[in-house]
Amino acid sequence: MHTKTIKELSTLLHAKQITSVELTQHFLDRAQASTHNAFLHIDPALSLAQAAAADARFADGSAGPLTGIPIAHKDIFVTQNLRATAGSKMLGNYTSPFDATVVEQFAAAGMVTLGKLNCDEFAMGSSNENSAFGAVLNPWDTTAIPGGSSGGSAAAIAARLAPAATATDTGGSIRQPAAFCGVTGIKPTYGRVSRYGMIAFASSLDQGGPMAQSAEDCAMLLGEMVGFDARDATSLTAEQGNIREDFTRELNEPLTGLRIGVPKEYFGEGLAADVEQAVRAALDEFVKLGATLVDISLPKTSLSIPVYYIIAPAEASSNLSRFDGVRYGHRAAEYTDLADMYKKSRAQGFGPEVQRRILVGTYVLCHGYYDAYYVQAQKIRRLIADDFQAAFADQCDVIMGPVAPTVAWDLGAKTNDPVANYLADIFTLSTSLAGLPGMSVPCGFGQGEKNARRPVGLQIIGNYFAEAKLLNIAHQYQQVTDWHARTPAGI
Repeated sequence: MHTKTIKELSTLLHAKQITSVELTQHFLDRAQASTHNAFLHIDPALSLAQAAAADARFADGSAGPLTGIPIAHKDIFVTQNLRATAGSKMLGNYTSPFDATVVEQFAAAGMVTLGKLNCDEFAMGSSNENSAFGAVLNPWDTTAIPGGSSGGSAAAIAARLAPAATATDTGGSIRQPAAFCGVTGIKPTYGRVSRYGMIAFASSLDQGGPMAQSAEDCAMLLGEMVGFDARDATSLTAEQGNIREDFTRELNEPLTGLRIGVPKEYFGEGLAADVEQAVRAALDEFVKLGATLVDISLPKTSLSIPVYYIIAPAEASSNLSRFDGVRYGHRAAEYTDLADMYKKSRAQGFGPEVQRRILVGTYVLCHGYYDAYYVQAQKIRRLIADDFQAAFADQCDVIMGPVAPTVAWDLGAKTNDPVANYLADIFTLSTSLAGLPGMSVPCGFGQGEKNARRPVGLQIIGNYFAEAKLLNIAHQYQQVTDWHARTPAGI
């Protein structure tokens, strides 16, 4: 049962060949028995009550396509009945008085919450080793990282602990873990998915999206996630194009005549040979499907790392200033005065990577440095976005390349080298800075005794609001390949 797609499970539920309670219990058993540390919080009674409510909808004829399907939420989304920790000691015992909009939307569709998923602390990281609750293990190779920050989401899908998961992407945190765990994930256009109830890291970059086995599954999920939310100041309006839509509507469109831009900057120094081989093989499949490859250039790609690691920490410094031990979150047990309480609570509550980014962000926002660093980074950010628009204007319809320069690395391999972690995001950061939609699709494995067990992801990038096109392209590829359907040993 756990190897079936959302579409297949939905068909079984509507045919009454299985109940949501039975399906939910099956996944609860798997999640509770798992040793991958993907789940942080599970409440079986709550999940089974929601499943029973879903079964009632089937009985009265009000069930929709996603009714009764279990879903797990990244612990960056607040939930009323489950803890919302953001993977941090700072929020270790926090339970929200309300649900995030994304959680509300899936509940309204009749989906069943399985639990909350592990993530890098406050979504800061590329390996899911920064969680205060321990690292997540990659189901394909438990000695490897699963990617981050949505490593718990990717691992849960790969290990078939849940058929669907929510995730967030600030600089690549949907696409990179999806690639490392061999699952499908999509980051929509910035502002399409509400950030209300998403614990903030970098407000101009954070964006929610789904992870699942296939592009078809992601299309079903994304259709419930998008739409204007008046409670989110960064939410795009319907007049701007942010409308609820059926992303499955174009899943059978042929790819004849599709122009695929292949950036030379994505295939240069630093790209591992086995990753390039898998991505090139995927591009060849698209040619067989009727597409044309076009060489393009995105010359500002190399600037995306310094730009991102100025803008994102600056916004993190501002957003995380609210965690001070006064209103909610961790408070130091012993302190001498208010200032001492602030210092000790934040020093104890935040992990090393979060502290590092707060310090960097505070520095670049200081008087005398703001214009030299933050303002200049925002100007280059616009130039990075212009590179993409120049390519989409007359050269290509979509852009493809690797998600990451290498397959997943060993646990602990880059723990003491944060810059090496940052460099792993080179191919995903520019898309996030530009606010464009992008997705990761499984396209093969690495080479060699170790890397042969570690997946490779193909990145597909589109222009604004091109999610339906990206999902169709990925779906067509998945009709002629089976990388997305493969499961780790023992699953």
